[in-house]
Amino acid sequence: MISRFHAELATAAATAAFGLVIAAGATEFGTGWGPSGPEPGTFPFYIGLMIAAASLVTAMEAVIGRRALGTVFLTRAQFGAVLRFVLPFMAFVAVSAVLGLYVGTALYMAGTLALQNGYRWPAATAIALGLALVLYLVLEWAFQVSLLKGPLEAALGL
Repeated sequence: MISRFHAELATAAATAAFGLVIAAGATEFGTGWGPSGPEPGTFPFYIGLMIAAASLVTAMEAVIGRRALGTVFLTRAQFGAVLRFVLPFMAFVAVSAVLGLYVGTALYMAGTLALQNGYRWPAATAIALGLALVLYLVLEWAFQVSLLKGPLEAALGL
């Protein structure tokens, strides 16, 4: 069980980290005033600082109003449902980085259809391969947008 208080603090910490990363990255492009006006990193730098400041306010509000945030944010059953979505998607991202987006998409769809939606493996595999083929034809041929390819596409000369 995750309380709303802990969810508020975790969200505030994550968004503060995001804002600080944006601000730090913006310093590479300059954040001051140059001869022709503001340098390229000025706007992202200040936006990052504002995100971090707003996150600090969120954390302070959570601490001050802690009693009101004692309700349950996420039950064990709800957390399980979230994990059933997030973990396969994380696996999709990892597999796609190594094997390419088309293979990753086919594996993700086949697994999702079979394991979460009750499709039989032959049907799930056929649908997944069909989807990967349609994506390839639409993106690579019709729109000429090249996506990340892996060793299978290289072996097939695609």
